Amino acid sequence: MSGAVTESIIVIETPRLRLRTFTPEDAPFYLALINEPSWIANIGDRNIHTVAAARAALEAGPMAQFREHGYCFYIIERRSDGVAIGMGGMIRRDSLPGPDIGYAMLPAYWGQGYAWEATAAIVRHARHTLRIPTLYGITSPQNQASINLLNKLGLRFERFSRLPPTGKDTNIYRKDFRQHG
Repeated sequence: MSGAVTESIIVIETPRLRLRTFTPEDAPFYLALINEPSWIANIGDRNIHTVAAARAALEAGPMAQFREHGYCFYIIERRSDGVAIGMGGMIRRDSLPGPDIGYAMLPAYWGQGYAWEATAAIVRHARHTLRIPTLYGITSPQNQASINLLNKLGLRFERFSRLPPTGKDTNIYRKDFRQHG
């Protein structure tokens, strides 16, 4: 082992959910989530098809982001039973001037208010704990559920773009906390 931190850190808790950092042991869940047809349709195919590749992606992605920025995409678990139901958090992208909020839930947990509960807590954490001045959100123009959620969170459409590396059509949303006290 290289001495890297592999213990999970609970970052946010809500009445029903716990958002914690990923560990290498979460690779099987991550592999299942990113290969869901809804993930591929709305976010894109990551071309990750083995637990080893998923573990490497977690270590290079969310785990590295947390070490570098103090935030990342977290695994979302139900507090009642510890079942992993999705992921959500923030990521730094070279193509945006500030952190980007994102989420993905396994389809079995859609329509139960979990995405709203998790993302609203992420917005509060960004504003009050991390004191991030501006939060961004991106979604494909046809993903109406995510557009609705970003609007409900107070992010407003800023512009249309084609972000690297894929160049796919993307709506960019923004919430500037400095204007709201």
